[in-house]
Amino acid sequence: MPASVKAVVYCEGLFGRLDGKTANGLVRHSEKYEILSVIDSTRAGADAGEVLDGAPNGIPVLASLDASLDRAGFTPDTLIFGMAPTDGLLTADHRAVLLDGIDRGMNLVNGLHEYLNDDAEFVAAALVAGVTIDDVRRPKEIAELKLFSGRIFDVTCPRIAVLGTDGSVGKRTTATLLTQALNAQGIRAVMVGTGQTSLIQGARYAVALDATIPQFCSGEVEAQVVAAFEEEDPDVIIVEGQGALSHPAYLSSGAILRGSRPEGVILQHAPARVMLGDFPMMPMPTAASEIALIQAFSDTSVIGVTINHEGLTAAEIDDTIAEHEAELGLPVTDPLTRPLEELVDMVLLAFPELGLRGGPLAGVAATASRRA
Repeated sequence: MPASVKAVVYCEGLFGRLDGKTANGLVRHSEKYEILSVIDSTRAGADAGEVLDGAPNGIPVLASLDASLDRAGFTPDTLIFGMAPTDGLLTADHRAVLLDGIDRGMNLVNGLHEYLNDDAEFVAAALVAGVTIDDVRRPKEIAELKLFSGRIFDVTCPRIAVLGTDGSVGKRTTATLLTQALNAQGIRAVMVGTGQTSLIQGARYAVALDATIPQFCSGEVEAQVVAAFEEEDPDVIIVEGQGALSHPAYLSSGAILRGSRPEGVILQHAPARVMLGDFPMMPMPTAASEIALIQAFSDTSVIGVTINHEGLTAAEIDDTIAEHEAELGLPVTDPLTRPLEELVDMVLLAFPELGLRGGPLAGVAATASRRA
């Protein structure tokens, strides 16, 4: 569906960085919002696409809310908080900008663990301005939450989870690109989101897993996958990962594996990271160690590795891909710098029957995969 709600994304000091992942994701893809600009004074004057991917996309990065409204020539519908700090809380500066947006008549979208509909100052400001606050991470009422039911065993199409070796490593981006690429080749794919950014982007099937009571996490994932299967009749379901199974602070990957019961896993890895992004006291796992852990934890197979090329030159990306393919015996690609056909071929090598459902390009890829 075409995005119709015009929005500005606030990401001061973090756009293009790990904790700016909500803004990064919205700039790359949004079904719900038309992103007019990104606010980050440290990147002001840049094109958002150039910052993220080295290719302009026409979304400017501006220094302030004033500059964003001046550039638009009107007051956009919505101000989105585009940061995902580890503690999930607002600073005093964040509060000032968000309240300013409310005072100007902008609806507010908040993806933090701090629910602004419970904050008297924000509630009063929104009431006076006649705007809404959407706390996208607020979980459903307990009576509405789903326990694991076993209905996942009635889902007959393949499920592929995109897991990772760290948080903010590109799992959602890879899952989104893979879903789009499969659909472009005539293979009906549906993505199930598991974080706040997917919800803000407008994902039809999604849950903020890290804000869900642990007892219901696998059941909530299962429920979204079952809903996607029953309502969309897809050829394949792609499930966005969260954190990493090995990560000391996050448990979401376990619930995703338990709830979606994927038949295949794609592992997203940032080889140039030495320590975990937001936990610098902990070393990064290797792709090989994470694969071993995933396959020991769950009845599934890792079908390929996708590289996050942060900190790598073009030549180093080539070398890294070749080294990982030789070490792991799996297909490896970088979805942001390599043709997306490589990502599709990774799936078709593991699930060649999907190639029979796609168009001519998918059929060619499936034939090549079977010969490999």
